[in-house]
Amino acid sequence: MCWSAAADLTAGTAIAAVGLVCVARVRRARDLPVGALPLLLGVHQLVEAAVWNTGGGCSPAATAWAVIAFPLLPVWVPAGVLLAAAPGARRRLWATLAVGTATAAVLAYALATGPVTAEIRGRTIGYGVKVPWMPLVLAGYLFATLGALLLAGDRRLRALGVVLAAGALACSALWRLEFASTWCAFAAVASVLVLGWVRQRQPGLSGHTADRKLPRRM
Repeated sequence: MCWSAAADLTAGTAIAAVGLVCVARVRRARDLPVGALPLLLGVHQLVEAAVWNTGGGCSPAATAWAVIAFPLLPVWVPAGVLLAAAPGARRRLWATLAVGTATAAVLAYALATGPVTAEIRGRTIGYGVKVPWMPLVLAGYLFATLGALLLAGDRRLRALGVVLAAGALACSALWRLEFASTWCAFAAVASVLVLGWVRQRQPGLSGHTADRKLPRRM
């Protein structure tokens, strides 16, 4: 996700800090999963800093990285977007959650039945997981994560989807060239976009004044 342990540690700390601010600013319980997304991304990068420090191979850090990246995110993102969406957008988002759940099940099975390996390749890390039906699983993963954001009906979440889609393409190309892993830069931009989304979410704007609200923090 970043090109070195130090870069992952620095970026992960900064992104997690933005995530904590997002969580602190959330006022509605149903906005919390999306609001906590930067915190999850920041923790993910901190975990990868530990993978760098272990020198690769099979390790608890590599397994933790894979658990967040593979089974967790394709459920977390569409479920969070579905919860936060306006009623008119929710019907089309159920498909992304269904696909994400099926994709996560396949990925969880792959993690449960085989080891996770990490190989340091210059300024990148390659993770080895034996995933069946890889093209289909990848399509499901992208539909669940990016598709949910693009179909959300919220311009800030759509912008987040566009940024993450561009980041996925750019980082995939750079990773294949083994030049440098640069996902942390896009994760940082994504965290700022989520912070903007949280700040503009005010109780009652969606027309659901009866939604349960989180207690205000002093």
